[in-house]
Amino acid sequence: MLHGSAPGHARSRTIICTQGTGLAKEELLTVEGKIDEILPDGRFGVTLENEHRIIAYTAGRMRRYRIRSVVGDHVQVEMTPYDLTKGRIVYRERTPGQAPGSVRRRMTRR
Repeated sequence: MLHGSAPGHARSRTIICTQGTGLAKEELLTVEGKIDEILPDGRFGVTLENEHRIIAYTAGRMRRYRIRSVVGDHVQVEMTPYDLTKGRIVYRERTPGQAPGSVRRRMTRR
């Protein structure tokens, strides 16, 4: 019971505690692959190390920091064991020879 409410009062509620139930998140599989196709809606065709092809989308943190992926990039993909045809790209490995980042200049009016 909530404190300050009478047992027969119309506004009394019961609080159910869900802590300690032992329910945990399912383990995610992390595999490496290579982007081989760019699809609409921010999705990519990725060929995994074991030659399976999946559809993957960019993780929110990669979108937030504007990390762009192109065909040929090596990526790490997280997958759930329930659906092995879809995944989430969580890391794009740096390719040698590329600049660390493009310099963005702010346009100013004069």
